[in-house]
Amino acid sequence: MTTTTAPFAGRTVSRIGYGALQLERLHDRRGEAVALLRRAVELGVDHVDTAEFYGFGFVNDVIREALRPEDGVLIVTKVGADPDPGGPVPLRLAQRPEQLRASVEDNLRSLGVEQLPVVNLRRLDTGPGLRPEGDQVVDLDDQLAVMTALRDEGKIGAIGLSSVTLDGLRRALPAGIVCVQNAYSLVSRDDEDLLRLCAAEGIAWVPFFPLGGAFPGLPKATDEPVVHAVAESSGVTPSQVALAWLLHHAPNVLLIPGTANAAHLEANMAVSEIAFDAATLAGLDAIESRSSEVPIG
Repeated sequence: MTTTTAPFAGRTVSRIGYGALQLERLHDRRGEAVALLRRAVELGVDHVDTAEFYGFGFVNDVIREALRPEDGVLIVTKVGADPDPGGPVPLRLAQRPEQLRASVEDNLRSLGVEQLPVVNLRRLDTGPGLRPEGDQVVDLDDQLAVMTALRDEGKIGAIGLSSVTLDGLRRALPAGIVCVQNAYSLVSRDDEDLLRLCAAEGIAWVPFFPLGGAFPGLPKATDEPVVHAVAESSGVTPSQVALAWLLHHAPNVLLIPGTANAAHLEANMAVSEIAFDAATLAGLDAIESRSSEVPIG
């Protein structure tokens, strides 16, 4: 059995939190969105991952309504992109220092708080998705300077990094990094050295796309025969097996699975109770890791 809590930003949190992106699917059912978040808190969620560009502010608005100070929930947000409702992709990059500062102010306003406990700087150095171009190619040191200034001003409590390389994290360590969010799953383990560095430095590792397969053509953990066999023998779902493997793989892993469905929420929270024997874990570890990079062109 794995431990059920881990350190994060100076606190001890449940290793399974909630990624709030999926709440935007309940845009026309706001009451359901609020109720789902309340249910997450009841089930033990004490850290929630969000961003101003989730649902063009809708998700932050729901969090503001649903969560109360006495819930003690650590709200983790991110900067590096802004909503772009009219664009071909519904968000645009916002990597420049003045844009990062403006995004922090937007998150403070929409969440209705005086300080953002943790803010992830979303770089675009690695993993699937966009790459910066033109004036959006910004040096990491310039970004860390404004993030550190915002922390000194009390507007953010702690700094995280997202979609960052091993070299990028090494450069950022003096700034005091509390978490790294990269694409990582049972079937895409490119970042093993980065994960080890985070473990050694006491930095939380918060994988996004924890089941893989975020884009067409990328490997999915739930397509693996071994995962299905373990799920069948354990009486759980393939998704639960893939999430539980992440908890077993390293003690500093925190999960933020997202869902707009209460039953899926309960299934995600139950993952911490799944135990693997040594042979089962070895079988899962032996699954081939494939790149999560999306071919460009």
